Amino acid sequence: MGKIVYEKSKGLTDVPLHYCPGCLHGVIHKLVAETLVELNVLDRAIGVAPVGCAVFAYKYFNCDMHEAAHGRAPAVATGIKRAVPDSVVFTYQGDGDLASIGTGDIVHVAHRGEKITTIFVNNAIYGMTGGQMAPTTLPGQKTTTSPYGRDPAHCGFPYRVSEMLATIPSTAFIARVAVYDIAHLTKAKAAIKKAFQMQIEGKGFSLVEVLSTCPTNWGLTPVESLKWLKENMEPYYPLGIYKDVSSNEGGN
Repeated sequence: MGKIVYEKSKGLTDVPLHYCPGCLHGVIHKLVAETLVELNVLDRAIGVAPVGCAVFAYKYFNCDMHEAAHGRAPAVATGIKRAVPDSVVFTYQGDGDLASIGTGDIVHVAHRGEKITTIFVNNAIYGMTGGQMAPTTLPGQKTTTSPYGRDPAHCGFPYRVSEMLATIPSTAFIARVAVYDIAHLTKAKAAIKKAFQMQIEGKGFSLVEVLSTCPTNWGLTPVESLKWLKENMEPYYPLGIYKDVSSNEGGN
């Protein structure tokens, strides 16, 4: 029998993922799952799934999971963490969930310094509901509700969640990463692990924003989508660590 060189993370179930070809949710799931296993907290982890493309995340993570109403994952996670303080609680949310209907929730959770971790997936569009313009849709980007491209004079500019939350005193770790090649995967994994470590140490609220693709609603192939992300999203949403209280990097 040959030597096993790679195994699926024990942090994931064997349920097949439902995501579209080229979608990066599966990659991000893998990084989160591996992190929970490596930090030895899988048995006390509790995740909160969003409404959106990742609505079935509760089927995929091999830990206790809770479904939340649209945008309310941070509020649900707050209740769980306060009721079970020894648990390691995370929310997994898209930009339509977190940056639109859930904007107030994430801002107040950050201001309260809740000891939870948020994985924020930003693909600049509403994926599940048909490709409408999201709060993160880029200027000039075409969607089903901005067929001529987003016009900032009419719709306003997309806002940068990581930069905004990094200004809040009670946030402990805020970073923006991408997962389109091995080098960036390594950095993303390190950021996710650091975010969970901050929670375990009781430092405060942590969030990792992950730039992702939506080939289906962008109308591009998976390969073209990766190129579009690098050339268009990264300039508007620069990668990096925006706050790290353990190293005084970024923020306050």
